[in-house]
Amino acid sequence: MALFDKSSNPTVRDSIFKNAVGTGYSTETMTVKGTVVKTFILLFLAVFAASYTWSLHVSQMSSWMIGGLIAGFVLAIVIVFAPKTAPYLAPVYALAEGLALGAISSLYNQAFAELFPGIVTTAVAITLLTALVMLFCYQTGLIRVTNKLRATIVVALVSVMIFYAAIMLLSLFKVPGLAMFYAGSSLGSIAISVVITIVAALCLLLDFDFIERGSQSGAPKYLEWYGAFSLMVTLVWLYLEILRLLSKIANR
Repeated sequence: MALFDKSSNPTVRDSIFKNAVGTGYSTETMTVKGTVVKTFILLFLAVFAASYTWSLHVSQMSSWMIGGLIAGFVLAIVIVFAPKTAPYLAPVYALAEGLALGAISSLYNQAFAELFPGIVTTAVAITLLTALVMLFCYQTGLIRVTNKLRATIVVALVSVMIFYAAIMLLSLFKVPGLAMFYAGSSLGSIAISVVITIVAALCLLLDFDFIERGSQSGAPKYLEWYGAFSLMVTLVWLYLEILRLLSKIANR
């Protein structure tokens, strides 16, 4: 089935570099090293922007957080549907996400100053450790990215997206039951967060696979930025879910 040929990460699609190869867009081709460098550039920009909103007063954070989230979402949609814009928009996306993440992280840090001191530092450390573990598993072949694995993660990711959509729709129609359950610290809510975190971690494998196969297939150079952008999307999602999970554990 065609669905099983796609990556679980909605920003990572085989068709992107398959369609790009041989188009003559650029004589330079995508490399793993180039993608890694660009990933670090995006992460640096995100951390730089986050350091600004982190230091703001609570009353000033909301506008930056909402603005960053909206801008990041719009830019992500544009990049996904127009990958050639990635070299120009991915850095802007990183800055927008950084502004939002800085504010969100600061709010968590203040809210859990007594219950879980250092919750943000812990979440960052776990995110980085998870990324390194998944990279190790991918590089050593401990976990092989097969069509079956892709299909499994597709199903899991779609389920997560449906769950997120259900929460938003029910909240919009003032039926907050599911949202309150997910935001709570019950064992069921924690279990759901664990499952979502695992799905996010598995998406890293498919990001790595996309980058490697893109470089092997002679994809154009601009897809290095797209690969870096896709990897950052997954890392941001993973970090936020880990932060949410730690907060639930702390509230028990």
